[in-house]
Amino acid sequence: MSGHCRTRPSADLSPAAVNCSPVAFHLSHFSLRRALSLLVLLAAWLLFGCATLGPPQPPRLERPEEVTDLKVLQVGHILEIRFTLPRHATDGKRLTKPVEIQLLRLVSPPGPPPSGAPALTPWISLLPDQWPPYAYGERIVFPARLSDQELRQWQGSYLVLAVRTLTRGFRQRPLESDLSNLTRIPLLDVSGPVENLQPRTTEKAIELTWTPPARTLGGRPLSEQAGYRIYRSRTGKRDSFEPLGETSSATYLDPDFEFGRTYFYKVRAVFKQGGATAESEDSPGVEVTPRDVFPPAAPTGLTALYAAGAVELVWTANTEPDLAGYNVYRREAQEPARRMNEGLLRTPLLRDSTVEPGRSYAYWVTAVDLTGNESLPSPVASVETQ
Repeated sequence: MSGHCRTRPSADLSPAAVNCSPVAFHLSHFSLRRALSLLVLLAAWLLFGCATLGPPQPPRLERPEEVTDLKVLQVGHILEIRFTLPRHATDGKRLTKPVEIQLLRLVSPPGPPPSGAPALTPWISLLPDQWPPYAYGERIVFPARLSDQELRQWQGSYLVLAVRTLTRGFRQRPLESDLSNLTRIPLLDVSGPVENLQPRTTEKAIELTWTPPARTLGGRPLSEQAGYRIYRSRTGKRDSFEPLGETSSATYLDPDFEFGRTYFYKVRAVFKQGGATAESEDSPGVEVTPRDVFPPAAPTGLTALYAAGAVELVWTANTEPDLAGYNVYRREAQEPARRMNEGLLRTPLLRDSTVEPGRSYAYWVTAVDLTGNESLPSPVASVETQ
């Protein structure tokens, strides 16, 4: 027997009587080494792991910043609500959770606004998947439509509006922003849309004309109409129209255009009361691509002088910015007229050395622009060769 294994004092040498065998000793030694390894790993984790984790942090509360640039314009039955959607929370960090939008309103009687904070009530809620069609970058342009009954009932009253945004926290708990700036507008009895908008291209401007509206949406004669506002777009897409100008008559000239470019127009009737402005809904839009079909002016000052076997022609230069050059024509007696130059002349002069002595010639000049439009002929200049 090995000195490492002890037996009972009796002579019983069965396996049950043995306290330690070589196999048992090996297993016991392996378990001890494994336990020591686990203790080392646990100590390392306690020493290095716990030192870097720190205390547990509470979840971040993504409460949106408040809206500060709310603007509202009455456009017929529609309240055109514009504001910038917040992208940061009140902690200054970027919002990562979906944002909801709530519109609130209050109808107040005519006169000065009441003192104190108005008791706004929720009006329209837009879930995260409902407002993207009204987003243009970070700008929201939402058309909130009033019913015919609301417009009639609240005519002359003031509508106070605000917007609030929110995200959802633990267990869908709402994390609401502060209320936006308040907007208070009177509801005016505006007209219906302007109709029969027609564009016409002239040499200097695109001329727009339309039929003035006759009555308001409430059926009354127009009394507070201040004129018309013209909008223009290069693409025709929604919210791409920019205010172009205003006029008090049913016609407008747009001189800021280029031939060959496409433009889209729409017109609204404008109504004003006190310091408030409202507009009718959009007229049917029109599209126009102006074409340059306008020739230059006929050249002037043409003179013809015969000397040294040739006719010298000179005339006053045209001043059109799109002038391309000139054509010179000659006719002799009853012969048909013919053009004297192969390509356009860049300068207002020509020397005709093809004349013969003892003949009579008549000359005239036309101007040509870059589009190929040719002017009427200049006054004729006649000359006799000797």
